[in-house]
Amino acid sequence: MLLRTTDPFRDFDRLAQQILGTTNRPAVMPMDAWREGERFVIEFDLPGVSPDTIDLDVERNVLTVRAERVARNGDWESLAAERPRGVFSRQLVLGDNLDLEHIEASYEHGVLRLTVPVAEKAKPRKIQLSGRSDTLESGDHQALQA
Repeated sequence: MLLRTTDPFRDFDRLAQQILGTTNRPAVMPMDAWREGERFVIEFDLPGVSPDTIDLDVERNVLTVRAERVARNGDWESLAAERPRGVFSRQLVLGDNLDLEHIEASYEHGVLRLTVPVAEKAKPRKIQLSGRSDTLESGDHQALQA
């Protein structure tokens, strides 16, 4: 069975990829992000990536995710090569309201999941009143009764 399409530029794209190391499609990591209560969750699709090749770095408030999808080696002929290979990365600027010291990461079924808690300083809190408003002097008490 032969898997060929009638795209006249396919061989040119494949040759350019082999010589220049570029692809006709950008190597990206699709991402979803959402908030669940007191934490943010970020998921990256990384199918076919070994967990050993995933590298996570945080510097200041920039999160960098790097991963590598290793090219197959061997005595074989490629019939289709649409999935990007090699090293690719993505950077996210995280807000000051997140606790970057307690990021949790897991990788399961080709999905990298990061959980970032909201920083304590960014959580809503009650402010206690101070002062003499809770105690009235005897003269003030008599004036309120009048």
